[in-house]
Amino acid sequence: MIKSRKDLHEYLEADKAQLGRPYHLFKKWLIQAEDYHLRLFMVTLRYFEYYSNKKRHLWDYIPYLYYYRKFYRLQQKTGLYIRPNTVGAGFCPLHPGFVRIGHYVRIGKNCTILPMVLIGKKHPGPCTITIGDNCYIGTGVTILGPLTIGNNVTIAAGAVVTTDVPDNAVVAGVPAKIVKMKS
Repeated sequence: MIKSRKDLHEYLEADKAQLGRPYHLFKKWLIQAEDYHLRLFMVTLRYFEYYSNKKRHLWDYIPYLYYYRKFYRLQQKTGLYIRPNTVGAGFCPLHPGFVRIGHYVRIGKNCTILPMVLIGKKHPGPCTITIGDNCYIGTGVTILGPLTIGNNVTIAAGAVVTTDVPDNAVVAGVPAKIVKMKS
């Protein structure tokens, strides 16, 4: 959770390192490349989290409202519906496309996620879904909680995860089963 300027800069540097692609101005102005919009989305998300968590004074409402509006417009443009304060530093959506992460989800550091991912509840009511650090979530994955996914987990494309997953596992299938353990 981002609570200070120092935390904000640490999160921004981790996100920049995880995306790993160089930023070019001509991509912004000439071709409107998808990685530009993803980078803009992540920066806007981090600033929105910072101004949401910060104890607000009267002069803090202007940037808060600016990032609030910009964040929700970028959600519609990219298809990434990610609630603030749910993803850790170094979170990397590789492509724009439908990704739905609710407020009851906690994702660790350096996680990579592809499009068409739904992280939701099995049943109405309170629920917590926890995803560990360094996870890779493939295209078309559905994660239905409450559950816990460990660190260094790879979830194959199209999997439906409904049970807990231990650390260092590779899961696939409907419903997802452990295919192998990483050494």
